[in-house]
Amino acid sequence: MGDLERRLKADVAGEVEFDDYTRHLFSRDASMYSITPLGVVFPREAADVSAVVAAAAEHGVPVVPRGAGTSLAGQTVGPGIVLDFSRHLHRIVELDPEARVARVQPGVVQDQLNRAAAPHGLMFGPDTSTSNRATLGGMIGNNSAGSGSVRHGMTIDHVRELSVVLSDASTARFGPVDEAERLRRAAGSGLAARLHRELPDIVADGAITSGFPEFWRRAGGYRLDRLAAPGPFDLAEFVVGSEGTLVIATEAVVGLVPKPRRTVIAVGHFTSTQAAIAATGDALSCDPSGVELMDRTILDLSRQRIEYASLGTILDGDPDALLFVSFTGDDEDELVARLRRLSARWRRHGHGYHTLEAVTPAQQESLLKVRKSSLGLLMAAGEGTRRPLAFVEDTAVAPEHLPEYTAKFAKILDRHGLTAGFYGHCSVGCLHIRPFVDLAEPGQVATMRAVAEEVKSLVAEYGGVNSSEHGDGLARSEFNRELFGEDLYAAMCRVKHLFDPAGTLNPGKIVEAPPMTEHLRDAEQPVPGPFRTRLSFEVVGGMRGAADRCMNIGLCRKSTTGVMCPSYMATTREQDATRGRANALVKALSEPDPKAALGDERLHEVLDLCLMCKACKSECPLGVDMAKLKNETLSHHHDLHGVPLRSRVFGSIRALNRLGAATAPLSNLPGRIPLLRRLARRALGITEHRPLPRFHRHHLASWFRGRGAAGPAPRGPVLFLADSFTTFTEPGIGRAAVELLERAGYEVHLVSEGCCGRSSLSKGLVDDAKAKARDLVARLSTSDAPIVGCEPSCVLTLRDESLSLLPDDPAARAVAGRVRQLEELLSEAIDAGDLVLSADTWPAGRRMLFHGHCHQKAEVGTAATVGLLRRIPGAEVVELDAGCCGMAGSFGFEAEHYELSMAVGADRLFPAVRAEPDTTLIAATGVSCRQQIAHGTPRAAHHPLELVRAAITGG
Repeated sequence: MGDLERRLKADVAGEVEFDDYTRHLFSRDASMYSITPLGVVFPREAADVSAVVAAAAEHGVPVVPRGAGTSLAGQTVGPGIVLDFSRHLHRIVELDPEARVARVQPGVVQDQLNRAAAPHGLMFGPDTSTSNRATLGGMIGNNSAGSGSVRHGMTIDHVRELSVVLSDASTARFGPVDEAERLRRAAGSGLAARLHRELPDIVADGAITSGFPEFWRRAGGYRLDRLAAPGPFDLAEFVVGSEGTLVIATEAVVGLVPKPRRTVIAVGHFTSTQAAIAATGDALSCDPSGVELMDRTILDLSRQRIEYASLGTILDGDPDALLFVSFTGDDEDELVARLRRLSARWRRHGHGYHTLEAVTPAQQESLLKVRKSSLGLLMAAGEGTRRPLAFVEDTAVAPEHLPEYTAKFAKILDRHGLTAGFYGHCSVGCLHIRPFVDLAEPGQVATMRAVAEEVKSLVAEYGGVNSSEHGDGLARSEFNRELFGEDLYAAMCRVKHLFDPAGTLNPGKIVEAPPMTEHLRDAEQPVPGPFRTRLSFEVVGGMRGAADRCMNIGLCRKSTTGVMCPSYMATTREQDATRGRANALVKALSEPDPKAALGDERLHEVLDLCLMCKACKSECPLGVDMAKLKNETLSHHHDLHGVPLRSRVFGSIRALNRLGAATAPLSNLPGRIPLLRRLARRALGITEHRPLPRFHRHHLASWFRGRGAAGPAPRGPVLFLADSFTTFTEPGIGRAAVELLERAGYEVHLVSEGCCGRSSLSKGLVDDAKAKARDLVARLSTSDAPIVGCEPSCVLTLRDESLSLLPDDPAARAVAGRVRQLEELLSEAIDAGDLVLSADTWPAGRRMLFHGHCHQKAEVGTAATVGLLRRIPGAEVVELDAGCCGMAGSFGFEAEHYELSMAVGADRLFPAVRAEPDTTLIAATGVSCRQQIAHGTPRAAHHPLELVRAAITGG
């Protein structure tokens, strides 16, 4: 341990981490840059920040403040000590609805503040697309704006006061003061007094009034223009957008604005991007709150992802671009009138071929989901190291110049042979144009620089700005001297030296920056050693390429919607997000001996809390499949360290359950005897706090063999996969499924031998899983009938993991193509009148709360299950957005994971279930989900098929 690390651990209440993996996780943000820091500190209080700055200054080490790490220009990477405010300093200290202000710590997330303000009819004005993970501290450092900036301006317009740590480790409170108060503060001693004393001299320089670009939407340079404006002397406003180079904010008072009660959206359909941009003028004439562009690149990508595919179902035809025009207010009739006025104006002027009217929240849901995910979807179009890069993506010009400006921009790209995705805020002349560049290819770095220089000149030609909301960072700071002129740039350098004479605070940003071509992530990556995987990774770069698809946009750090990432939601640690794990794997797989690196215990610790829910496969716009990556990694860890007994036991769950059923009821005794539970914990690490499943001697297969002949089967044969759980521990569910299929007119063939290999795979026993998959595929290949099952994780393994286990087996692909959702078959039969559900049954007319299985959500979605439940007469079906249940198969049984498992369930699922009256029926497709609900609420959860079976006429 070095002197600095020892000093920090002694002085700081928060965690101090200097290990190689933590340093690597914080070497990147959502930009194209990477710089490995010396260490990372997670402050718990403002005093920790002062202690870090003091220690760093004494050791000549920089300090880099960081929120969610979603910066696009490289603001939050740098050498020295990274301060991560997101883990602990995320409290809303005070919210005053009367004054319309909130006092927040820097780690507060934008959506978190908006949820707290919403009951008072308020919200934070700037609306970024990253609102579900962007921190207020990061927004202040960056001067963020968002889609509503035409109405609400930028973050700088909403900051009232700041508590800050200065470069000498002293603290200060900044806010607007009159001249008398400024003079009083200037008369004191210390750095804060110097600022109040000397900044007016810098502001008095004539360059301040002549050097700034005319366009208002600016997030570059230091805002000396604000200090020069008439009114109070306001250092809080001045340091907004300074990217942590002048001060480090530890608390902020921010203004809130009235939250509109209604939003309506006009979605114009256009045959080209330029045609959509040309329609912006008409949109602005109708006083919208936002005008957003989305091009074909993003539209096509949204159609390929389950999470976003619903957008395609509501569009008219095949538009090349969309223009989203939002109208907000309290009077819906007035808003709809404005929407229709715009639609009529577009028709009159020949703009577009269709306008979709989205008036209700339900109609808007899929639109907003894709709009907020445009960046991630665009990133997904990258392949290998050819990525849509952020280096000219933040320019802005006056909207009236946008058509001509973008046409010239496109010509620059054409000259250099580059393509790009177009999206962004037409209402304020800001388009996020991201050219596809492969920085690992010879000559591409030079091409990128040439494009950046030409675009910079084009922006100046139209009186625009190079940085309009994403900041300068490493991507654009180099050009500030030319953009602002020598005199104004010199004034900005004087500001930096006044605030930070030793260059401690995030050096190399805004002024005195390195060339934009230094510290490039892809251009400087080491060449990994040779490595063979057991699973097939069909992306450029194999397993390493699969992990390196992560571009750190941080959607896995969201906390109140969706499933991804359940362990991060419980711990708020970077290493427990999909992004952290992916970056850790990139580090390991970049080593000279990747196989040995995959056995590293620190890497194993980073991956340990991954529940393998597979949510990242669908919710991460780049489709990073961490479950698959963990499966492969565990197999190499076992090669080096051996296979733990518990992994062997859980990997053989079908054999274990079969044995348990054969010896029932004796096999159920260990679950009820405390001594035996304690022995199980000691021998296998299985927690004694969770009930064990109950085995049934008369299981599904024995019932199927012993029952009478089924009736006619006009719909033909279907193969029913008798999984390890609904066969031996919940046979009633399997019986319900078989009876429903037969009543629907199917001839059911029970496939009760063999295992999909899911349990083996989850424990890294890939070779065993491969053998099981090959055996089951052979059994299923004797027929060409549809394949269905009750347990999503098992039947969907045939569609996904089996193909990775058996990539060259055409039989595996054929089997995958025959997998159907049982709910689809039953719904078809109900709609055809072959299966009749009765209103005179106990499930009919009931409220049903449905929780979908994570693998189901990731692979096929839950629409078929929800649709089937809604066919029960009078049923009111409410689908929970409650994330992962936290059980995740064996994970919740493991002693060291039990508390986290319960914390994940307690986040949203348990409260939602407990809030329902006793008359509400709880439904869940997954066996683990039902176990977790029963243990954590406690309420009994039914499989949806049990409810449908009970609703059949005649029972």
